[in-house]
Amino acid sequence: MRKTGKAIITCAPTGSIHTPSMSPHLPVTADAIASEAIAAAEAGAAILHLHARNEADGSPSPRAEDFMAFLPRIKQSCEAVINISTGGSATMSLDDRLAGAKAAQPEVCSLNMGPLIFDFSAAGKRVQHWQHPWEREYVEGARGRIMYNDNAYIERIMLEVGRAFGTRFEFECYDIGHLYTLAHFADRGLVDPPFLIQGVFGILGGIGADVRNLTHMVTMADSLFGEDYVFSAFAAGRHQLEFCTQSALLGGNVRVGLEDSLFIGRGELARSNAEQVTKIRTILEALGREIASPAEARAMLGLKGGDQVAF
Repeated sequence: MRKTGKAIITCAPTGSIHTPSMSPHLPVTADAIASEAIAAAEAGAAILHLHARNEADGSPSPRAEDFMAFLPRIKQSCEAVINISTGGSATMSLDDRLAGAKAAQPEVCSLNMGPLIFDFSAAGKRVQHWQHPWEREYVEGARGRIMYNDNAYIERIMLEVGRAFGTRFEFECYDIGHLYTLAHFADRGLVDPPFLIQGVFGILGGIGADVRNLTHMVTMADSLFGEDYVFSAFAAGRHQLEFCTQSALLGGNVRVGLEDSLFIGRGELARSNAEQVTKIRTILEALGREIASPAEARAMLGLKGGDQVAF
């Protein structure tokens, strides 16, 4: 692992898993996503991992126009690195999932390093009243869906977004096998170091939220990539802050946000993304880790710069 010294905080404000009925604080309009992202950056997030939503009902959207409803405002209001999801949701085609990235040509895009069962249906058990007709079927149907990225899809994303626009990737690895897939594409020369590896734990269908799995992932990444990667980690739901802390103790970086957990403490909904950023920043600083600025994160990751995007 490349020890960066300062810790990069990524914030994922909305995602495509949680629905409006799960928390009144989840940002789903363009104005809310922009405001939450900007506040997270002001609290210390150097990278903003962004999904779009349909303005009318808060459902996940792949449409470029929905991204463009908030991207320029965020860029004008803060220096944070903007990271566009190519994962979208399991209900979208690959062409749909690439629409926002191709329109924005951002510094960073997320890239799921393989297919997996992505079962978040248990999140619906807390909901007593569904606000919109799409929500219940979408959540409960997760147990029967696969988040699909085969090697042909991954290659397309690397070529059509990475090589085409100079965009680098947040390689989302939900299991150890995903590290080997990344190594395969690195050996073929389709992506270049330093690799930002985002270990994702606690999704039903992926690697479990056991800190021994986190240590194992770092061990295997060290074996495959040596000093050519920057590590970050998070866990979904209640393990979010525990895994961020463990990643920091290993010399890695962290990701928080309402995409990954709606809570700030046991049974307590987070009132904002900035609240989560502030909490993990406090923990990191208590551990003696300095927080990376957006400019420092760009240098660590070899990014093209905010002046080279299309928004």
